[in-house]
Amino acid sequence: MTELISLKNMPKELKIMLLKELGYDSDGTLVLDRNGEKHLDKYTNEPIRIDNMAILPGSTIILDNNPLSISSFLEEYGDVL
Repeated sequence: MTELISLKNMPKELKIMLLKELGYDSDGTLVLDRNGEKHLDKYTNEPIRIDNMAILPGSTIILDNNPLSISSFLEEYGDVL
């Protein structure tokens, strides 16, 4: 069984290290893509704040932690929880 780890209380420095391991970056506030551009949520097309990012199990897709993005992801990829 996959262990779920909340990113909410994770220190910002650790979140940035995680993003870099996944090929992303951060300016300290927003998630940045490989080109240094703001990474946009796949479903809302809005920039993702590092303090509200979500990465669901089995995925490396960075989402904004909001009901629309999470439910859209689950609809597209199935229940990964």
